[in-house]
Amino acid sequence: MAKIALAQINPTVGALAANADLVVKWTKTAQQAGAELVIFGEMALTGYPIEDLALRPSFQKATQTALLNTAKRLAEEGLGEIQVILGFLDSNPTAQVLGKPAGNPQNSAAILQGGKVLKTYAKHHLPNYGVFDEFRYFLKGTKPCSHEFAGLTYSLAICEDIWQDGDLQIEPQTDLLIVINGSPFEEAKDDQRLALVQKRAKEFSCAVAYVNLVGGQDELVFDGDSFVVNAKGEVIARANQFQEELLIIDTEFTPQKIPQPLVPLEEIYQALVLGLKDYVIKNQMPSVLLGVSGGIDSALTAAIAYDALGSERVFAVAMPSEYSSDHSLVDAQALAKNLNINFRTISIQPMVESFRSSISLSGLADENLQARCRGVTLMALSNQEGHLVLATGNKSEIASGYSTLYGDAVGGFAPIKDVPKTLVWELARWRNLKSQKELIPLSSIEKPPSAELRPDQLDSDSLPDYAVLDQIIDAYVKRDQSKLALASVSDSALVAKITSMIDAAEYKRRQYPPGTKISARAFGRDRRLPITSRWRETPGTVSE
Repeated sequence: MAKIALAQINPTVGALAANADLVVKWTKTAQQAGAELVIFGEMALTGYPIEDLALRPSFQKATQTALLNTAKRLAEEGLGEIQVILGFLDSNPTAQVLGKPAGNPQNSAAILQGGKVLKTYAKHHLPNYGVFDEFRYFLKGTKPCSHEFAGLTYSLAICEDIWQDGDLQIEPQTDLLIVINGSPFEEAKDDQRLALVQKRAKEFSCAVAYVNLVGGQDELVFDGDSFVVNAKGEVIARANQFQEELLIIDTEFTPQKIPQPLVPLEEIYQALVLGLKDYVIKNQMPSVLLGVSGGIDSALTAAIAYDALGSERVFAVAMPSEYSSDHSLVDAQALAKNLNINFRTISIQPMVESFRSSISLSGLADENLQARCRGVTLMALSNQEGHLVLATGNKSEIASGYSTLYGDAVGGFAPIKDVPKTLVWELARWRNLKSQKELIPLSSIEKPPSAELRPDQLDSDSLPDYAVLDQIIDAYVKRDQSKLALASVSDSALVAKITSMIDAAEYKRRQYPPGTKISARAFGRDRRLPITSRWRETPGTVSE
């Protein structure tokens, strides 16, 4: 009986040497655990997704050199007898195909052993939906790949290959189907993956090892959650989510103790923490800075930053104006104290008055002036002290355009960009429950939300109840339901108003910072609509 290791690692896009170090490190750990076959995730050598790097001849060549060097290094460090399956970028620059990506790059897997590349397999099915543009970057593979290990025959597949019914090519005698993945996190997606893998195991009457990446990459988060099912579709081993891990199984596929799955709110929260943490660390940012208003959005963002980076790397600024309530400043101070983060107060009132003395503004323009003074303050501190500014807007505000360009929308990353307002409240309550203390002040959670840009202002002055708003946003943005369909289940005038607000705010969203994707359809990579468009979701009409 031999052992197999599923190496759930966190690579960084473009960091070929560092990623190779991870491969060697985890292979050594696997060897110490008695494993003779080690499986890494999709494009683990390059990081994933690599986007237009796939089209650069320099990157193609460097990746293939790194693959050969990794194979040699494994042998030189006493790991040559171990079979290593590693995702990488393959290409064939000499065989150009008209209308295909330059250099003919392929999303591939290699089998390494004895200092050599024994075999390679290229991904057959290239997803071209949601966050994926793989037809832009890769040529699809056409040949199956199988190999022997410890008396077993295993076949290779890469991510999307197993999602296509009736079109997966594997050897008839396959004992183990190995699937390497770069599958981004979405709410409840782990259940979909498991059901699919169980279906394939029964279909091919073989065990399936599903190995996923872990870590943040720009707006995506890979949650790991690697697992193995036997030929009956029964889960025999499973890794934890959101952490690097080595999962060891034996070739008899003996069942192991399975870790308890995360509850949905914890799963989402961990995704938000890891997304921010890796964005900061992988981009070598020293610290983060955010404005804290005493409201729930900035409070949750601060808590996520604290959990991602520790208190010493989080800097918060309260920026009161003439309309800021006393309890808002008290709540901001309490939050900073609870999290033990760096905190200061800078009044924006002198700046606002200086602008007002130079230019006559009223109404919305005057309200936005306050938000923009806060944005200028944050960016000035960022330039002076080197912090990454965090935007604190939620999905409900971003969808409806209830944010100020160059004001509360400034920043380099937006941790809760894909979190609806109703979910913001749920996550805040969950985080307090998790810590068994009032980490986020209860008054920040319970008080009616307000931008505090004019006397007695409430969000409800401009927006419907957030429970209703989020329901419309979910249907219109995530499910592309038409205005007509939405009107059948809600007030037609309200639906018309909200969908028009969503359509009109596209130009704002294009200028909003990147933020962690947690839903099936986030703004940005997932949803791409033209800014200049006269289409409105009313059948048979063109908006003038």
